[in-house]
Amino acid sequence: MHRLPAASLSEISALAGCSVVFLPADPSRTGRVAFWYPDGSSPPEAPGTVEELTVAGPDAAPRLVPARILPVRDALAVLTRARTASHASPAALFWGAAGLLALQFAARGLLLPGLSATDHDSWRAGPLTADDQTRIRSLAASMPPTAHAVPVDALAQPLLLPEPERLLRAFLDAVVDGLPRTPAAPQAAGGPAFAAEEPQHVPGQRAWLADVAAVHDAGVRLSLRVEVAGLDRAGSEADGAHGPSFRVVPQIHGVGDPTLVADAAEIWAGSGPAAAAFGPRARMDALLMLRRAARAWPPLAPLLSAAVPDAVEPADEEIAGLLGPASAALAATGVQVHWPRELARTLTARAVIGPADADADPEDGERRTGGRAFHASDAVPLLSSDALLSFTWSFTLGGQRLGRDELDRLAEAGRPLVRLRDQWVLIDPEQARRARETHDRKVAPIDALGAVLTGSTEVDGRRVEVSATGWLERLRQRVADPESRPEGETAVGQPAALVATLRDYQLRGLNWLHTMTSLGLGGCLADDMGLGKTITLIALHLHRRTLEGAAGPTLVVCPTSLMGNWQREIEKFAPGIPVRRFHGGSRSLEELADDAFVLTTYGTMRLDAPRLSAVRWGMVVADEAQHVKNPYSATARQLRTIGAQARVALTGTPVENNLSELWAILDWTTPGLLGRLGTFRTRYARAAEGGDPAAAERLGALVRPFLLRRRKSDPGIAPELPPKTETDRAVSLTPEQAGLYEAVVRETLAAISEADGMARRGLVVKLLTALKQICNHPAQYLKEEEPRIADRSGKVELLDELLDTMLAEGAGVLVFTQYVQMARLLERHLTARGISTQFLHGGTPVAEREAMVNRFQSGGAPVFLLSLKAAGTGLNLTRAGHVVHFDRWWNPAVEAQATDRAYRIGQTQPVQVHRLIAEGTIEDRIADMLARKQGLADAVLGSGESALTELSDAELADLVELRGGAR
Repeated sequence: MHRLPAASLSEISALAGCSVVFLPADPSRTGRVAFWYPDGSSPPEAPGTVEELTVAGPDAAPRLVPARILPVRDALAVLTRARTASHASPAALFWGAAGLLALQFAARGLLLPGLSATDHDSWRAGPLTADDQTRIRSLAASMPPTAHAVPVDALAQPLLLPEPERLLRAFLDAVVDGLPRTPAAPQAAGGPAFAAEEPQHVPGQRAWLADVAAVHDAGVRLSLRVEVAGLDRAGSEADGAHGPSFRVVPQIHGVGDPTLVADAAEIWAGSGPAAAAFGPRARMDALLMLRRAARAWPPLAPLLSAAVPDAVEPADEEIAGLLGPASAALAATGVQVHWPRELARTLTARAVIGPADADADPEDGERRTGGRAFHASDAVPLLSSDALLSFTWSFTLGGQRLGRDELDRLAEAGRPLVRLRDQWVLIDPEQARRARETHDRKVAPIDALGAVLTGSTEVDGRRVEVSATGWLERLRQRVADPESRPEGETAVGQPAALVATLRDYQLRGLNWLHTMTSLGLGGCLADDMGLGKTITLIALHLHRRTLEGAAGPTLVVCPTSLMGNWQREIEKFAPGIPVRRFHGGSRSLEELADDAFVLTTYGTMRLDAPRLSAVRWGMVVADEAQHVKNPYSATARQLRTIGAQARVALTGTPVENNLSELWAILDWTTPGLLGRLGTFRTRYARAAEGGDPAAAERLGALVRPFLLRRRKSDPGIAPELPPKTETDRAVSLTPEQAGLYEAVVRETLAAISEADGMARRGLVVKLLTALKQICNHPAQYLKEEEPRIADRSGKVELLDELLDTMLAEGAGVLVFTQYVQMARLLERHLTARGISTQFLHGGTPVAEREAMVNRFQSGGAPVFLLSLKAAGTGLNLTRAGHVVHFDRWWNPAVEAQATDRAYRIGQTQPVQVHRLIAEGTIEDRIADMLARKQGLADAVLGSGESALTELSDAELADLVELRGGAR
């Protein structure tokens, strides 16, 4: 079918806030959609034309408003994507839902050819089931007034508005009428009729299309009732019967009255109470539907030549077809098949995974552990690479479990009706044959755990249900509900050696980490920054010292900027515990105590992984674990070579860009849990990122036990935190900035239009970077050595104004920028103004970082300039009451982490966050994109600049165009 045109983000955002109304036309695909504002203001800039539209106002009087008019296909691309916009109007939401319904009909193949009132070729949505009709009526009932506010006759009094259901059906037909008309469609159809975009006048086709139209508009529906002769009511063979035989009886149902049901023979006879109840058209409607059904299942064909069609008596192989593919073909035409209720006919396959011994038997499932709940010692088989589990098949028919011998009998019979356990059962012979060909096999324990947590797995391209037995089932229960305690086991309390009082949520985090590490599974503690992940991990280390078999030092791998923080926290909360920095030229691992902490950086770990892997670690911790989000990086590969009894990842952003990053973290903490990366992307990530709720639920069931995610905003997590206010502060470009901006856009877009492949992507990234630098300050883009800073940048001017107020109040201020050069310019500018400041970046030595933090916290330097990537994690800067983001990053989660340098446990004053945005520029559009991303709450984030490089030339021009943002 025809691909929907792409709607730019700005178009969706602008048009989503408008009132929307559908304007029907003949043929239906030429209908249009109008976007307008009830207050009569001009519609937003977008493709299409602006025309005057007569609408009914709140006082029911007609009035003219300007409206932006789009063809149905272009409008559909906007409406279906605008459904998630927080500011979308009720009418836009309604027509977006209608567009989605039309696309669903088309995806199911519900398209019928027909003729418009003027004899033009036109596709319609149909044939529709009773459920489809109900969905349409329910949706029509919710139509807001502005969605059909264009009067049928603007001159009539009183005004008559279109009837909602009729208008909705016209829109559904308009959508499906345009979809099949692709460039290749006329060639496939053998002519332009029903294929070309342009209306085709085909009055000569009205006769043969009458049948189709009658089916589409039929007031009745057809079903098939299967009867089995030679059986008593209990399904047993009747006395004197010579084997069962089949009979299929067509039935007619009233669409408007579901209780109206009769055998088709009564309707086809044309007389009697049934024919009268269904009406005069019922006989013709039923015959037309039977003709369509016979094409899907040929055994119905004899009924078409009968004077009064009654029933057919198909052979066994024909019934077998009706149990298999023919049933789906009939369903596509709107015909349902009803089978005898007394015959069990659903063969269900379910995988059972568990130990290969007697413990795998559900009736003997508690024998191995004496009936007790799952304990850590029971996880030993999970840690053994050769402890394969049995993957067996369980088959049920009509709720009764089948043995292999019974399954063999069903498959060998080759008939749809088979005698089993003293009764007749109805089954698709092909389904029974496939079931018999399934084979038991062995699976690795970690693969088994993933399958039983999600409740299903894929076998030969089919998804099957999975259940666990024995200790695997007890492990599943323990992991799925880690707060539950086995009988006789108490919760972990605060370690006596911890010189602090853990908050309730921190204590719950400690218990969760203990459960996962004691089971040998590992986990990711993904609390928001500032909630105390470090102290929780220190408490876990102290607790593990008391456990038998958990001895061994703890290795903490962290960014360079966090080493000092880790050492101070350990010395403060666990005095007496040895702490060693494995960093610098004299680093050593000699004579390590079993209860020691060893701190190292990701860079040192990457260089010295062989030495680190030679130590028997009790636990390895990856702090700010997003540093290993790329599983192919040297850092991630080397980290995997370091063995440990337990692995814990700490991060405030488990997903920065896409779900592959989550895979990288969890595959390190619990190797093999999510399978191979390619399989994970295919099986879970793509579907979840695409909005498939079932895939998202399966992924959640698999990941949730291994990822503990808490936010400051969660009830009861951090009620002592003061309020946080976030403000977007728009600034105008100076004339110099605006001139540079437009010149760069014009010249680079021209070069991009002539490039392709990697060269084009490189130019796009270069353009985006240049524009962001121009928005900051012309001197940054021009790379001036001795620049004049004042009066050239709207952002610098606003920052000066903000700092004057903030410093007058005695506040501490954090200013983040992603560009070192821009921070240098600000440092020079603020120093010239007499403001004491300091700048922390990636090249700042560790000792100097710590001194800077102390200086800021003591009030020695009230303005702290920070590089976003180098200082966005691990620093405690609670003296700051204001956080300024001088420029925008592509991911709001990264900015949130930077903000959390100030907004964290220990903060006592309200925190105000200021984001500086250049009006009318790419920053303005990016801000809108990021705001909508944050509103999705845990949905997968986009891939930043890499995604923008794939925009078309037109979309890119729309993104970067300067729109009235200059002075």
